[in-house]
Amino acid sequence: MIFMVASTNLVVELGVVLYLLLGWKFLVAQLVGGVVMVVLLALTTRVLFSAAREARLETRVLADAPPRTLTEGTWRERLRDRENLSAAARYTVGDLTMLRRELVAGFLIAGFVSADVPAAWWRDLFWSGHGGWSVLENAVVAPLLAVVTFVCSVGNIPLAAALWGHGVAFGGVIAFIFADLITLPLLFIYRRFYGTAAAWRLFALLWFVISAGGLIVNGLFHVARLVPTDHHPRVLSGDFPLGSTLVLNVLATLVLLLAWWVARSAPPSARVATDPVCGMSVDVASPAATAVRDGVTFYFCSPRCLEHFERDELPSSGEAERHVEAERHVDPVCSMSVDGVEGPSARGADGVTYYFCCEGCRRTFLQGPRLPASLPIERG
Repeated sequence: MIFMVASTNLVVELGVVLYLLLGWKFLVAQLVGGVVMVVLLALTTRVLFSAAREARLETRVLADAPPRTLTEGTWRERLRDRENLSAAARYTVGDLTMLRRELVAGFLIAGFVSADVPAAWWRDLFWSGHGGWSVLENAVVAPLLAVVTFVCSVGNIPLAAALWGHGVAFGGVIAFIFADLITLPLLFIYRRFYGTAAAWRLFALLWFVISAGGLIVNGLFHVARLVPTDHHPRVLSGDFPLGSTLVLNVLATLVLLLAWWVARSAPPSARVATDPVCGMSVDVASPAATAVRDGVTFYFCSPRCLEHFERDELPSSGEAERHVEAERHVDPVCSMSVDGVEGPSARGADGVTYYFCCEGCRRTFLQGPRLPASLPIERG
């Protein structure tokens, strides 16, 4: 639980977006609040999850857990491996593919909330002008609003900026940002992994920790006189000034385009497959789930994607073709594509099985094996 909170609230990319959209005080509040939530979880988790209940959940989860494999080589060796760099680019593009709806939805909903929701509606939902009672009510209600917005992680920050712009208390906005762990999609995932009863307990525990974390951060910042007073974040002003921000945007776009080009131009790899449901890149050595259809193995980032797949919602024929392509091998001598099912093969000195288009290439390999840096291989 602590790792899950830290991996969503104490990460670099979230801090960058917070700083750019809401300022450094919100960034510091996020970091302080993450530590506060870790402490609260350490103190309160046992109240709802006893040792016996935890043991039952562990048995349930491990029964469905896939086998894990260790990464080979040192980090320096992996950094010099061109195939690892290609795999990193694939994961980057895969994560963007998986999150594109969430990111678009976050900014779209934030724009709608800022421009079209009447101010009276916000006054009715979030109290103001009642001192500490307003902060308490905002911190309790804000996570519930996050539940129904369906937007997680980075996509929550534009919505938080919209709440701040409409006068929601500092502690309420911080609680809303923390609430990316109890949005409806994640609650369904908790139910899938832990069962309905445990999912409800988990929701109650996180709701308490999130609201308490927002209140504690608000109190600490109030004592330190660091609570922001300007409720007009730049992101909602409609201004697009030129300067350093534009330069950074251009550079970031170029880096993303480079990653996309590397991911698309790299040869098929036996290490990485694409989840046919969400588009995320999956390590074939340790997928969350797999399925075989028409002789083709599909790899999934989560059991939920497998459930969608089994309902025949996906994949398209194009996705299937890419998986078939990833199942093929490359002759290390002539670089011809071979299927690896029939034809000559040989095991190299490194313990890897290589496939060849003909006996001539096989003999050449055995006489003096050559291994291209980005060759897709099958582990023996």
